[in-house]
Amino acid sequence: MAASNKNDVKKPNIFVRMGRKLKEVFSELKRVTWPTFPKVVKSTGVVLVVVLVFLVVVTGINFGLQALLDLVTGIGE
Repeated sequence: MAASNKNDVKKPNIFVRMGRKLKEVFSELKRVTWPTFPKVVKSTGVVLVVVLVFLVVVTGINFGLQALLDLVTGIGE
């Protein structure tokens, strides 16, 4: 009496699955619309400006809180 089991169908080995996945990835990458170089430069500039603005804001808050801490504890005397 042969019992049919759900595990009778074997999965392909790891290398076959990795090969299929890589093939799918390259297939998707061919369909990507890549930005033009001027668009990349413009976006990079925007990101750098935003990072610098946040750097200035966080540094200002840090100095302000440090001055407040010195004032409260009297360490700077």
